[in-house]
Amino acid sequence: MTKIDRIRNFSIIAHIDHGKSTLADRLIQATGGLTDREMSGNQQVLDNMDIERERGITIKAQTVRLEWQAADGETYELNLMDTPGHVDFAYEVSRSLAACEGALLVVDAAQGVEAQTLANVYQSIEHDHEIVPVINKIDLPAADPEGVRQEIEEIIGLDASHAVLASAKTGIGIADVLQAIVDTIPPPKGDAAAPLKAMLVDSWYDPYLGVVILVRVIDGCLRKGAQVKFMAAGTTHLVDRVGCFRPKIEQLSELGPGEIGFITAQIKEVAETRVGDTITDAKRPAREALPGFKEVQPVVFCGLFPVDANDFEKLRDSLYKLRLNDASFSFETESSAALGFGFRCGFLGLLHLEIIQERLTREYDLDLITTAPSVVYKMHLTHSKSEDAKTIELHNPADMPDPNRIASIEEPWILATIYTPDEYLGGILKLCQDRRGVQRELSYVGTGSHARALLKYELPLNEVVFDFYDRLKSISKGYASFDYEQIGTREGDLVKMSILVNEEPVDALSMIVHRGTAEARGRGMCERLKELIPRHLFKIPIQAAIGGKVIARETISAMRKDVTAKCYGGDATRKRKLLEKQKKGKARMREYGNVSIPQEAFIAALRMGEE
Repeated sequence: MTKIDRIRNFSIIAHIDHGKSTLADRLIQATGGLTDREMSGNQQVLDNMDIERERGITIKAQTVRLEWQAADGETYELNLMDTPGHVDFAYEVSRSLAACEGALLVVDAAQGVEAQTLANVYQSIEHDHEIVPVINKIDLPAADPEGVRQEIEEIIGLDASHAVLASAKTGIGIADVLQAIVDTIPPPKGDAAAPLKAMLVDSWYDPYLGVVILVRVIDGCLRKGAQVKFMAAGTTHLVDRVGCFRPKIEQLSELGPGEIGFITAQIKEVAETRVGDTITDAKRPAREALPGFKEVQPVVFCGLFPVDANDFEKLRDSLYKLRLNDASFSFETESSAALGFGFRCGFLGLLHLEIIQERLTREYDLDLITTAPSVVYKMHLTHSKSEDAKTIELHNPADMPDPNRIASIEEPWILATIYTPDEYLGGILKLCQDRRGVQRELSYVGTGSHARALLKYELPLNEVVFDFYDRLKSISKGYASFDYEQIGTREGDLVKMSILVNEEPVDALSMIVHRGTAEARGRGMCERLKELIPRHLFKIPIQAAIGGKVIARETISAMRKDVTAKCYGGDATRKRKLLEKQKKGKARMREYGNVSIPQEAFIAALRMGEE
């Protein structure tokens, strides 16, 4: 067990793509965690999922223990937490930060401070962290370290006079970063004699070891063979392995106060190990759990259906396997007249949805259709003969109760922070206004070439989940950065819009929209479907309706066979008779005919609004 004053626990916080994982690689290399040969073909050592490497993002928090001999000749134990930077994984970030006493704030010397940097820095400040600013990528031709130093002071309010200048790619300034960690970040506090209290920082499923649990010991000692209790889950387990990552697995006999490591306890499902839970000794438990634990709630829901109906079982097995590793993702079966059997899945946000979808496609070779994402609405129902007034949560627009019973509907709202260069401001303001946004703040940060507009908008989450991020990026040519936090629910004038094809409702296309934008949305959807559904031998009406009222309509004209082609001359009544007969046949066909909507039409209609 290392002396507590020789331990430093720190995380790296940064905006996406500011060089966080590369800096982690360099720190591991400089402290001898891996040899140069092991590093050479292995970029982003801590990002071990293909999808993490490809997108250049970190999805799961990782940890590594480093040893560094500082200028005073003492050897220090440095525990590095590599945290996700994306808004969807904000809860994982907050738990990882709670396990540390300090943070390296990495800012790109060419890009400056961005939205995500801010969100994570404020979280770090809330946890009373000592923050070491690191200005990375100083080797770039466009680097402006002095401008960025000023920006850190102006925007975040941190003293950046002692900021470390580094280039993780070339290795400049890495020793200075390590020395700054030892000098600036305080050692952890803890009492080895007190009852065991450890925080569950993260967990994942390993096919050989079962569930691996990442822990930070606050008080007491966590030993191999101990009987431990999870306070929020209420379960007890026997610890069969204790260790740390350097980044290779190293087995230890115990973890003392202030240390970060992992345990395994023959647990089969990640769902039993909740991030933020408190682990204590079953025989000598701690009095109270650590503060800040909360259940992770899915925010965005959508339906996943296999293109080939025979893949349903395969999809179910794949979802169970993903669930092993990701307890924040939930699913239940649902069926749709148009798409057959599938699953209604809940996600933390749009990036989470995309990642799960991509992993299903890649790792399990599934071809999927995703219905339009929707958020969780709160429905306040009035009293009826059969049941009392009550509040329900609605995840799927197709399940909306009878409008006469709805007293009010509440939808979730968010506070969005957007950074953008000045020339794109007009387009972004218009986008937020069109999405029912309420402006809260507009100010300018930085000076000269680094000056940017900072926008704060309150927006309904429903308007953001669809394609807001894509639109924002295309308006700003990719320069705007976006971050959001949830601010509760508000009442809204919301209605269910159904799409009818040949007077039959298509449940997969129904959505909940604001009454003010319903007509435009409905018209867009009908026009889109008119282009996508092939012509049949009879006329097909496509309608968008709210309740019994049709708000938009398009008609696909029938394919027509020329029945009078064989009549040369003769009496006009003969032609009329043939046309009448054709008309009757078409009417009968329309009554009994089925409209086949191709799968591509569904997918394209659900991507509506991207143009």
